Amino acid sequence: MTSLDLTGLTTMPAQVWGAVRLVPLVREAPVDGLRLRHEIYGPGYGEVETGPRSRYLSYIPHGFVADWSGDGGRSAAYGTQLGDAPPACVPVRRHHRLAKRQRQDGAAERRLRFLPLHLALDGYLSLHFGGPSVVWDEWSQRAVRQGLSPRAEAAYTGRQVRGLAEALRVFEIHPGQCGVLVYTADALAAAFVVPHPADYRALHPSLIEDLYGEVVHQYALFGGPVPDFETRLRDRSVTTLTELRAAAREAEREWARSHDTLLAGRLLDASYRYERVYAMEAFTLWRFLPSFRRGEPEQHIGEVITDHKGRAAYLKTFRLSDAQIRRGYLLDRLHDHDWHPGRTAEAMGTTLSDLVRRITDAGFASLLKHGAETGRIGRNRAR
Repeated sequence: MTSLDLTGLTTMPAQVWGAVRLVPLVREAPVDGLRLRHEIYGPGYGEVETGPRSRYLSYIPHGFVADWSGDGGRSAAYGTQLGDAPPACVPVRRHHRLAKRQRQDGAAERRLRFLPLHLALDGYLSLHFGGPSVVWDEWSQRAVRQGLSPRAEAAYTGRQVRGLAEALRVFEIHPGQCGVLVYTADALAAAFVVPHPADYRALHPSLIEDLYGEVVHQYALFGGPVPDFETRLRDRSVTTLTELRAAAREAEREWARSHDTLLAGRLLDASYRYERVYAMEAFTLWRFLPSFRRGEPEQHIGEVITDHKGRAAYLKTFRLSDAQIRRGYLLDRLHDHDWHPGRTAEAMGTTLSDLVRRITDAGFASLLKHGAETGRIGRNRAR
């Protein structure tokens, strides 16, 4: 496990619109050798093939194309489009794989098309998807044959997050800006980072089409206005424009230190499990999951493109709800103890009946045999 490395990104003072706080992230220099552009699929649902006999249906408004060809003319970001309302008949588009090498002009190109956030969500949905690796008496035949199928999770589009559209519309994009942290009621909702300022200017409006977790929607709906960034300078210590400029810059640095420690600390300091999705010469596309530790209410999944030093060139995150964190924690504990209910309950410091209740509350009751709560531990057989 390791944390996120956002070296090279500087936090700028936040901008506020109601309960939404947007914190710009600025690079001193763009990331060399990587650009992102936008593929517009139009409003609607998409079907994604994740395997020979595996596919799922989801909301997919757009895709990103990572380009490491160095061809500046063809690698410029395309921009985006926003529709006023969804059509009466929503088309279903088929996408082959979550990440796929692209071809252009009849030859293989150094381009990778991937679906933003779907890499991360697929990693969460497939968490121990196969179910018990050792079949104990408590597990039903459905658990053996189908595992955790099907699994589904709900999310909200940015259009449904109160105040987000207005905040993005009036947002002032800084020179050199390559990312943003989105907060609702000062709870971190999402992080978005790209390698080049031109990419960010084109992709900034796409945040309204992204997916956001349940807690993000609730905080924006019920949370009141948050305080704006303000600073007061000691007038007695400022007598010239040079001193005023230095004091203002020091105030910005103090805001950045406070923000990175307090507001964004749980994202930046947390440990994540990484799974490599695609290697792109000097860059690598990963998806990551949190530790699912108890007592940590803020946990994120996401995807990141890192350079050869592990620094993030691209980042997009999704904040999990409390229920999603509990499901991840429960599945991890069962997997760590070979899906043995008795040993899992003992390791969690609880009783078997309480563990069965948690499994039921998590929506996995169909995996258990009737009467498993009696605590009977029988013979096992390898799957």
